[in-house]
Amino acid sequence: MKELTIRPATLSDRALIRSISERTWPSTYGHIISQEQIDFMLDWMYSDTSLEQQMNTGCEFYIASIKKENEQWDAVGFCSVSPEEEEEKNMNTNNLEGAKAHKLNKLYVLPSAQGTGAGKALLYQAIEVAKAAGSSSIFLQVNKHNNAYSFYLKQGFIKEAEFKFDIGNGFFMDDYVMRLTF
Repeated sequence: MKELTIRPATLSDRALIRSISERTWPSTYGHIISQEQIDFMLDWMYSDTSLEQQMNTGCEFYIASIKKENEQWDAVGFCSVSPEEEEEKNMNTNNLEGAKAHKLNKLYVLPSAQGTGAGKALLYQAIEVAKAAGSSSIFLQVNKHNNAYSFYLKQGFIKEAEFKFDIGNGFFMDDYVMRLTF
């Protein structure tokens, strides 16, 4: 097992986050969506301006790095997590109450580093952030055809909904919403 570390990302990590995204998305989504949609979404979510806005409005980013044989650390993945207020039905009173939850916005690991434990470590980091903030669950969106769906099921997430999100330019995200309650 390779040595792994997780650290908080800063604004100076935007180019690194974008680079990991650009190296991960073709193998993750190339068989699911068009290259035009990949390019559109990368520009939409990973431009310097977009990443800065996300970081300045409550999204916490974390970087996973693995120690290489030459003792250098190599960044291999990242995640982002943010608090989300949700309306949750109270089963005892049938009233709607504000429930505290976190959203796992992003989790990507380079194809060459998949199977190293980096993805699990990033997921556990996001779960710990949510728990420390007092959330009772963490949820995410995953493309219906993304192999990560199985990964999340194995980690205890439950599919709770299916949505097709219009993201503009004639593109859609066809996703499952999954949740882990703690």
